[in-house]
Amino acid sequence: MEEFHKVRRLPPYVFEQVNRLKASARAAGADIIDLGMGNPDLPTPQSIVDKLCEAVQDPRTHRYSSSKGIPGLRRAQAAYYDRRFGVKLNPDTQVVATLGSKEGFANMAQAITAPGDVVLCPDPTYPIHAFGFIMSGGVVRSIPALPDDQFIPALERGVRHSIPKPLALILNYPSNPTAHVASLDFYKDVVAFARKNEIIILSDLAYSEIYFDGAPPPSILQVPGAIDVAVEFTSMSKTFSMPGWRMGFAVGNERLISALTRVKSYLDYGAFTPIQVAAASALNGDGSDIAEVRNVYRHRRDVLVESFGRAGWDIPVPAATMFAWAPIPEKFRSLGSLEFSKLLIEHADVAVAPGIGFGEHGDDYIRVALVENEHRIRQAARNLKRFLSTAEEKLHNVISLNAHR
Repeated sequence: MEEFHKVRRLPPYVFEQVNRLKASARAAGADIIDLGMGNPDLPTPQSIVDKLCEAVQDPRTHRYSSSKGIPGLRRAQAAYYDRRFGVKLNPDTQVVATLGSKEGFANMAQAITAPGDVVLCPDPTYPIHAFGFIMSGGVVRSIPALPDDQFIPALERGVRHSIPKPLALILNYPSNPTAHVASLDFYKDVVAFARKNEIIILSDLAYSEIYFDGAPPPSILQVPGAIDVAVEFTSMSKTFSMPGWRMGFAVGNERLISALTRVKSYLDYGAFTPIQVAAASALNGDGSDIAEVRNVYRHRRDVLVESFGRAGWDIPVPAATMFAWAPIPEKFRSLGSLEFSKLLIEHADVAVAPGIGFGEHGDDYIRVALVENEHRIRQAARNLKRFLSTAEEKLHNVISLNAHR
């Protein structure tokens, strides 16, 4: 039987190939140091867990919840935006809780996309940014991921050469996977462009609190007039080490938030109420939990860059996120990111995410996640040093390091 239409539109899931190889190696007894999936290993702060346990004792919280989020949670998110960004939001009309930012993005695509609509999307970027729209019948036009002076000219080309005119523009800063950070001046230029061309902006700000150098990353909603065209998605997964809790938000333009809320109302009843209560408590906290998480990732970043450098692999220092975006060493670059990632599992007991999984322009890179402790990161570096120093001797009968893709 033929694949279903929407399934046919999706490419092979390259991360699954790495996951299968990783599982096979572990089954054979290998100690795989997993720096692949961005799955935080830090425990959720105890105060948040305690609030969950307290709320779950009330049987009234065991009933269906509100798809858009309980009022106290939406008020807490609006208060966070006011404190952090100086942005005023109406919690009743400009905030909706989502089951993580990924679900929010996918359902926003469902809400606003007609068949054939064009969306401007960075390459490389987090897969749901493109495939949420592809599954909704949209068409993706790639734009550069770097927030530099070539970005607006790329948008202008995208508008000039797209039929129909693009519906939406996707932004993701701090970026997953590249760790690039955008400035408020950059956002001002993008908002002016979007308003002039009547284009929706969907901004993924999931890593707003995981930053290490310089000023905290801004929100696009800080730009005057951005609320007329933009919605921003955030997540509690990394900020509060709550990935399995599945709690995120979409905030911003009232018309877009209303469309997302309506679609969600047909699809889910919202997160379990005690999770929403605990999330509201976290957002209303003093920020010390966030600072502790940020400090852990900063130390891990420094250990990664230093130890991998000594192993012979220079890693650009990420200014934000829990990832490093690492160019494949020159002698292996012709293999591509998927084959190189497989080699690392087979010969160095280290798992990473192949850059091709984030778009074709990511194929010369791999993404390294800071989800192992400092001791394990140093062990990964030792394994890599041994692999890099002996690769030509060990692999000459296995694969040509001069092969061309």
